[in-house]
Amino acid sequence: MTDTIQVPWTEPLQGLPLTQPTHESWTQIAIGDLDALLADHAHCEQKAASMALSLIARYPENTDRTKKLMALAAEEMHHFKQVLEKIEARGRVLTKPLPDAYVKQLREWSFRHVGGVGTKTDTFLACGFVEARSCERFRLLAQALLGQSDQELQKLGAFYRNLADAESRHWESFRDFALEEQTPARVQKRMTDMAEAEAAIIRDLPIEPRMH
Repeated sequence: MTDTIQVPWTEPLQGLPLTQPTHESWTQIAIGDLDALLADHAHCEQKAASMALSLIARYPENTDRTKKLMALAAEEMHHFKQVLEKIEARGRVLTKPLPDAYVKQLREWSFRHVGGVGTKTDTFLACGFVEARSCERFRLLAQALLGQSDQELQKLGAFYRNLADAESRHWESFRDFALEEQTPARVQKRMTDMAEAEAAIIRDLPIEPRMH
């Protein structure tokens, strides 16, 4: 277990809307197949950038939000580049993306279970939960990798520690976008319901070397 001084959180779910922690076996499974994990991570970053740009096209009326989404997309693509470099450094190439059952199920739930907050707000919140789950798993990876004796794994742990900070900010940004559309009480109620649904999705999905 890594020294807690090395990470700025006390436990992986700190400050996140999640109620279900990732299964304890996930970290070792992920570290046990870093090639698969890094490939999936790279695609997640690219998809996150694409989502941010699509939201600009769907909801262009808020200029301030558009600028924030532009910055988010740029940061996600920078992360994509960083992960791709790590894949290449391992002598691997980026494989094709696999279907993301987690994101698919979370979005389907938000569309099926109308909560009175509207499609736009639901979309922002679903994006926020995806970022929050990524943040938790980056934290888990950071803690495990920073405690390794291998220096390359320690460097990867430091990389995930830094990315966890970014994902935490991204989750908060999407929550704030939702709060621009609905009252805090309605947003909080929807987040509570979505957290329960997200927890069920995580419990039912197979444990694989993937970010979601």
